Amino acid sequence: MKYEELVREIIRIFYKVYNRLGYGFLEKVYENAMKIELEKSGIKFSNQFPVKVFYDGQVVGDYVADFIVDGKIVVELKAISNISMKDSNQLLNYLSATSKVVGLLLNFGERPIFRIREK
Repeated sequence: MKYEELVREIIRIFYKVYNRLGYGFLEKVYENAMKIELEKSGIKFSNQFPVKVFYDGQVVGDYVADFIVDGKIVVELKAISNISMKDSNQLLNYLSATSKVVGLLLNFGERPIFRIREK
């Protein structure tokens, strides 16, 4: 897998945050905790990264990815009971719109679940 070491570190941070906070908070709480842990680990990231979708050279959509880590990996957070195909497709769309090839979907649900997507 591309960026394997970085992906493993992000997943380690995900579990650290989940184990400390547990289940039941809003997504924003987990996002803020992830920012703290990413900063402590020295990993560069952009938070609330604007994602523009183009069609025929014109912007047709504006979205926001939770994180772009080290300019390489799109990280999308969820705090829902189960991740669905819709959530996975959202991540794939972010990969396409940003020209990134690796994405992580991290769900802080009743059980911590992650999905890795490569384009």
